[in-house]
Amino acid sequence: MTPKQRINHITRWIKSYATKHKITTLVVGISGGIDSAVVSTLSARTGLPTIAVSMPIKQSKSTHSLSLAHGQWLTHKFDNATHMTVDLTPTFRQFETCFVNPSDLGLANSRSRLRMMCLYQIAQGQDGIVVGTGNRVEDFGVGFYTKYGDGGVDISPIGD
Repeated sequence: MTPKQRINHITRWIKSYATKHKITTLVVGISGGIDSAVVSTLSARTGLPTIAVSMPIKQSKSTHSLSLAHGQWLTHKFDNATHMTVDLTPTFRQFETCFVNPSDLGLANSRSRLRMMCLYQIAQGQDGIVVGTGNRVEDFGVGFYTKYGDGGVDISPIGD
């Protein structure tokens, strides 16, 4: 399959899934990375309302600026796309204070879970689904994802 054929195949699959299950909106978390950029673009290509969400949590300015730039590009390229930013840093900082000796790994996974909760709150308010950005190699090959976090999605279009 050529890249263009794969793009069209995945776009049709997302739209078909949404239509079959009476889904009206696609919600995608964007991080500034390539996986979320690809998935949010494929989602917007369906023509369905697509909400791209930047959710910084103690994020570096350079990483967050990539997310914002992609959100801006997406909304200029697709009339059906919107971008919103939900700064989860204050919520996460409050969460951190609940623990005496927090685990660094536990806190890293908690960031992912907090973002998942945010995406589902937005999706459920829009009769939508959360579209995952996990790819075949990282998430479904070696299992590099957070259980009930970035692995907690409704569909994974690039998970193969």
